Amino acid sequence: MTARIIDFLNTRRPEGPCLVVDLEVVRENYLNFAHALPDTRIFYAVKANPAPEVLKLLASLGSSFDCASVAEIDMALAAGASPDRISYGNTIKKERDIAAAFERGIRLYSVDCEVEVEKVARAAPGARVFCRILCDGAGAEWPLSRKFGCEPEMAVGVLEHAHRLGLRAYGVSFHVGSQQGNVEAWDGALASAAEIFRTLAERGIQLSMVNLGGGFPTRYLKDIPGVESYGSAIDGALKRHFGNRIPETIIEPGRGMVGNAGIIKSEVVLISKKSEQDQVRWVYLDIGKFGGLAETMDESIRYPIRTIHDGDDRAPCILAGPTCDSADVLYEKTPYELPVTLSIGDEVLIEGTGAYTTTYSAVAFNGFQPLASYVI
Repeated sequence: MTARIIDFLNTRRPEGPCLVVDLEVVRENYLNFAHALPDTRIFYAVKANPAPEVLKLLASLGSSFDCASVAEIDMALAAGASPDRISYGNTIKKERDIAAAFERGIRLYSVDCEVEVEKVARAAPGARVFCRILCDGAGAEWPLSRKFGCEPEMAVGVLEHAHRLGLRAYGVSFHVGSQQGNVEAWDGALASAAEIFRTLAERGIQLSMVNLGGGFPTRYLKDIPGVESYGSAIDGALKRHFGNRIPETIIEPGRGMVGNAGIIKSEVVLISKKSEQDQVRWVYLDIGKFGGLAETMDESIRYPIRTIHDGDDRAPCILAGPTCDSADVLYEKTPYELPVTLSIGDEVLIEGTGAYTTTYSAVAFNGFQPLASYVI
C-alpha cells in the first residue's frame, strides 16, 4: 500500500469497486528486475495488466513485451515498442493471427508441437521460433496445467521440424508456475533446456535463447524472497548446466512486475449467518470472482485485506462476491480473520491486486460492470 494510492482514494472517492495502480511501484519493480538479471532481456507479460499507462512506462524504460494475441501486440506497439521487442508467446494461435502479427513485423513466436510450427512456417516464413517445454511447477501457488508445452524429448523433434521448414530454431522456453516461491525452481527446467541445446547441436542446429518465463512472485500474505535471490539462483543454474556457453536469456514477469503496485477498493454489501448457531459470518463484498478476483479459485491466491477496524478483535469469516452464482465464493475452506466490528458499508482494501484483476473482469456478468481502473 502506498501513500499515493491512499491519497488518491481519500481525495477522489471513486464510486464502486476499483483498482488503483501506482506507476512508481511498477518503475521500481522493473529496475529491480534489470539489476537482478542484468544480462537478461525483460519481456513484460501484457496479460497481467495491459493498462496503456503501464505499457508506456515500461516501453520507455526499455522493456520488451510478451503478447498472447494480436490485440496485445497492437497495445505494445501503441505504447512505443518496436516489433523486435515483441514476442508472440501464446502456443495456441490461429494461422491468420500469425499472419497478422507477421505483417506488423513480429518475428518471434512460441510453439509446442509440429502442427503449430507448420502454421508459423506458412504464415511467417523465416521467423524465429522457440519451443515451450513442460516442467515441474512444484512450489508455485498458482501451478500451471499441461495446457502449454511438450515433453523435453519431443521439443527436439519440434525444433528440427522448424529448421527443415525454413524457420530459425531459436530456443527453448518454460514456465515454473505462477507465484513461484522456490528460487531453485528454474534448475530442473534449465537442465532439460541444456540437454535440448546439446542434442540439436549434435544434429547441426545451434539454438541461441532460453526463455525463463515468468513465475516471479509478488507479496500477498506470505513473505517472499527478493528478486535478487531469484537472479542469483538462475545465474548459478545457467552456469551449472551451460558452462561457459551461456545462451541469450529472456524473462516474462507479469505478477512480479505489477502485482504489488495495485490495490482494489471494495465495500461490504452484507454480513450474515446461515443459522443462529453459526460461529462463522458470511461477508459479501461488491467484488468477487467475476469482478476481477478469479485467482481466488481453489483459494490459490490469498490477498491481504485491510479495513478501518484492523486494531479490533477478529473472528473467522467466509468471504464471497455479490453475484447470483454459487461459485462466487472467495475464501471458505480457509476462512479469513476479519474484525468483529466490520459493518455493512465499510470500505475494504484488497492489496497485491495489480496483476490479473482487470484482465479477468472483462464481461459485465449479472450486470456488474467490469472493474474500474485508475493508474496514477
